[in-house]
Amino acid sequence: MTDAVRLEHDLLGDREVAMDALYGIHTLRALENFPITGLPISIYPDFIAALASIKHAAAAANAELGLLDPERATAIQAACAEIRAGQWHQHFVVDVLQGGAGTSTNMNANEVIANRALMLMGHRAGDYATLDPNEQVNLSQSTNDVYPTAIKLAVHAGVFRLIDAMALLRAAFDAKATEFADVLKMGRTQLQDAVPMTLGQEFRTYAVMVAEDEERLREAAALVCEINLGATAIGTGINTHPAYSAVVCQRLRDLTGIPVVTAGNLIEATQDAGVFVQLSGVLKRVAVKLSKICNDLRLLASGPRAGLGEINLPPVQAGSSIMPGKINPVIPEAVNQVAFEVIGNDTTITFAAASGQLQLNAFEPVIAHSLFKSLTHLRNGCLILQHRCVSGITANKDHLRQSVERSIGLVTALNPYIGYANASSVAQEAYQTGRLVADVVLERGLLTREALDDLLNPAVLTQPRAVQAAYRSGPPCAAPASGTVAPTVPEVLVGDGSEPGTAAPTETH
Repeated sequence: MTDAVRLEHDLLGDREVAMDALYGIHTLRALENFPITGLPISIYPDFIAALASIKHAAAAANAELGLLDPERATAIQAACAEIRAGQWHQHFVVDVLQGGAGTSTNMNANEVIANRALMLMGHRAGDYATLDPNEQVNLSQSTNDVYPTAIKLAVHAGVFRLIDAMALLRAAFDAKATEFADVLKMGRTQLQDAVPMTLGQEFRTYAVMVAEDEERLREAAALVCEINLGATAIGTGINTHPAYSAVVCQRLRDLTGIPVVTAGNLIEATQDAGVFVQLSGVLKRVAVKLSKICNDLRLLASGPRAGLGEINLPPVQAGSSIMPGKINPVIPEAVNQVAFEVIGNDTTITFAAASGQLQLNAFEPVIAHSLFKSLTHLRNGCLILQHRCVSGITANKDHLRQSVERSIGLVTALNPYIGYANASSVAQEAYQTGRLVADVVLERGLLTREALDDLLNPAVLTQPRAVQAAYRSGPPCAAPASGTVAPTVPEVLVGDGSEPGTAAPTETH
């Protein structure tokens, strides 16, 4: 900014504005009124581009309908094209949080576009007698239809950027699922040993979880394509040409490539923030599931020697200023915190949407800020999780195999063949003595070594398989503890692994 100033006037009086500022008096007052976050709206480039797209489409529609002369319409559209290309964003300076339902943002856009258009026409900034921010740039518009439409255009772009990032994360999980397809491990429920699975199955689950939410986001993106442009103040379309809403919607669709449609009831569309609640709910769902995945990764990588230690996360930085050699799971921790923030943003959006009154929601600025943060931070979180964590994960295969061999949970796989009572007794003895389940089963003669090896094969343990053994009376299990009653135990006819219905070996135990 230079020391040179120009004098501008509004209903409150006169103010000096820096000569090289593209914004004007309305923006200046908003700067003074709302020093809240210190974050200007320009931190969201998609939002600025959306505002420029709307002003561009409006100028084209107004010119087509004979409401705006070609010279000024052309200058406005040229200024908007520059802004859409990334220029002049530094002049969008009002705070992201503001009173007035977004009026300060709309005024900021009107002034920047008007002053840049004036310069393109060979006039100085502030020469509003030639081209006025409100009279021409804002023609046929109101903050109340421009602002929510701009939010929708911006979040539409943000949603698909997030989907792209999630696709990369999903691909990383899929790649690890393939890499770990034959790595046997114990699954857990309630942090206790459950039944065997493969590490590949565990990672494939994460890929599926991400893929599901990509689809939910696409569904939400379709909903934000309904706009209220042409509604003006409350949805009645006052001060617009009867054909304006249809024409401006088509121009905006052509300009952005986003399949926007005019809402069937503009009064409803102007006051109802439900679509933002819907989208925020999907973002919260993404956040919750990402946080769950990150919790799992941190738990699986805990240790390296006093935790689960099943996988290794790539080391990216020293973990402690006092404990030499310590490496922490900082990438999943960061993504966890993104998730917490998104969940909080959803609460903010919920309250803001519910607090709208009568024909307008005055709290769309905090809705916009919260949505943009959630979209941006989730995207960045997915990218760092994919690039700096998941892609570099390795498995501690020997440790995983030993954990399976030592696990009491193996007895569940044998339950159909040795019976629940035998299985319970085997599990109890193995746990109390520290012996392997397989050793106890063999010692009791409940299964042959060949049958046991077949049943504990990873391919059998980790997917459905028809039970191929018949039950009949057999040897008792170990003597029960004093005061308990020994269960009756079925003898097992061991299957040979053939298809159901074929003859089983005659050897019994």
